[in-house]
Amino acid sequence: MPRLALIGDHSEQVVAHRAIPQALALAQQSSGVAVEWEWIATQAVTHAPRQLQEYAGVWCVPGSPYNNLDGALAAIRFAREKQRAFLGTCGGFQHALIEFARHVLGVANAEHAENAPDAADLVVTPLACSLVGQQGDIVFTSGSQLDRIFGGEVAREGYHCNYGPNPAFRPRFEAAGLHFTGFDREAQVRACELTGHPFFIGTLFQPERAALAGRSHPLIEAFLRAL
Repeated sequence: MPRLALIGDHSEQVVAHRAIPQALALAQQSSGVAVEWEWIATQAVTHAPRQLQEYAGVWCVPGSPYNNLDGALAAIRFAREKQRAFLGTCGGFQHALIEFARHVLGVANAEHAENAPDAADLVVTPLACSLVGQQGDIVFTSGSQLDRIFGGEVAREGYHCNYGPNPAFRPRFEAAGLHFTGFDREAQVRACELTGHPFFIGTLFQPERAALAGRSHPLIEAFLRAL
């Protein structure tokens, strides 16, 4: 049975953390894929390739700022380089951008505005409007992996975030193979996927929240199938 690492600092006070086990249980029933999962605190990730070798996938969960930024980035890098299935939702998506900027684009000091607001190379910056507690439509790029997962349909998703990708870095990300393929109705980036990787997807929205209404989510089902 494949094992899944949930990277983040677990707290029952975080709605997404309460929703994720429900979301995984529902996705197992719907997809027919049985999986074991384990919460791994960011402070516990010190040598990601060694620690995570036994896991078929990594989900970098919401709940940033993380207690250990380097631990979260190490887990993301492991999934990217070792071709393990990766899902990053909300803060996980944001930190996947930081990891990619640092280790692929060569932006050594790439930062998140929540952690280092005065940094010179902010790849994650405040959104024009807060998305905490908001819902909205997501349109996916035709032919993208996300578009196939959602069956070519527009998705209605929920958020709990104040930060997103810095548009200034978008050309560099896409030139290096990290493509933005999910957008809101105003064409603001809401999701990405990595070309050449079996399953490496980040979303600013939180698909796990569907479980709070008793619904399995197609993205989480696809993630389990990729393990």
